[in-house]
Parts: sequence; C-alpha cells; structure tokens
Amino acid sequence: MARYIGPKSRIDRRFGETILGSDKVRARRNFPPGQHGNNRRRKTSEYGIMLAEKQKAKYTYGVLEKQFRNMFEKAARTTGVTGEILLQNLEARLDNVVFRMGIAPTRRAARQLVNHRHITVDGKVVGIPSYSVAPGQIVGVRERSKSLEVVQNALAGFNHSKYPWIEWDDSSKTGKYLHKPERADIPETIKEQLIVELYSK
Repeated sequence: MARYIGPKSRIDRRFGETILGSDKVRARRNFPPGQHGNNRRRKTSEYGIMLAEKQKAKYTYGVLEKQFRNMFEKAARTTGVTGEILLQNLEARLDNVVFRMGIAPTRRAARQLVNHRHITVDGKVVGIPSYSVAPGQIVGVRERSKSLEVVQNALAGFNHSKYPWIEWDDSSKTGKYLHKPERADIPETIKEQLIVELYSK
C-alpha cells in the first residue's frame, strides 16, 4: 500500500471519527463514503473489526503496512503489554513528536518539516520521519527555520501542558521528550488490543 494521498474526509467517514480531516465535513456527511454509504446495513465480522482498528492506527500515524508490521513485531519482542508498547513506539516517531510539540498543525505537516530538514534532534538535523526519539532527547526547530509561517502559526496559542511526557522551552523553540507516555496519556481512541489479536491469528 502506498501512502494515502486521497481525500482526508473519506478516511474520517470510513471510521466515523476525525483522523485526518475536519469535523465540519464529517458533520455534514456522517456516513461511510461510497455510492451506497448511506444505505449500508451490513454487520461487520469480528475479523473486520480488528482489521479496521489496525487500518485506523496506520492512517492516524501515517505508517505503511510493512513499517507497521515491523513495529508490532518489535513491540511483541519487548517485555510488557504489547499493544501499549506499540502505541508508545508510534508516539516516539519523530514526525509524531514534532506534531505533539505543536511545531506543526498535523502529522502530515510534521512529516514534511522533517523531510525538508527543518527539525533537529539534540542539535543535529534529522530528516527521517520514522526516527525513534529516545527519552531525554531534545527536539527543536532549526535556527533558520524558526521564522517559517507554518511553524509560527502552529505554535501560536498551543497548549504545551497537555502532554506530560513533553517539556517545551518557548524561547529556544525546543522540547524535551521526557519519557514514554502512559497509555492513559495518549489521546488516540485506538483499541490496541484488537490489533494484537489480529496479528495473533
């Protein structure tokens, strides 16, 4: 599967919640996409429910199938609750950390900032969105990129206190990734246990 570049509202309507797009579109057309979206009465199978949860996680974090599978296998090899570790690893991706710090308005925008080498980790430019940020590392905006309109607009009025695993320094436009987030602190509505059950089949 290539990275999805189609209408964002289509994904939101498929899952019945805002993942990529805007609440406005979903409020106007709150039914699945497609010609018969408003008339579907099919009951989804147990496998279909688990598969949909995995797809939702992939779309939320912008991860491809092979990447997602590798991340799951890594989480399964780690001691602890597999589903929670999987989400923690997804949250530690550099593009996601940039998004959580408020440097970019969306994960897609964060990925673009990383790809275009506007982001630093411990003072060094990193251009890999999937780079895994370790606890204690400092993520920031490159000096010559701090004046970018997209960065300034995203940071304006952003509430940095809502993510307890991140410590933000507004004067230097840097944030410290303090520790891996607890599951209760991750705001995504993903049912990670269904993903674990899917891969266990």
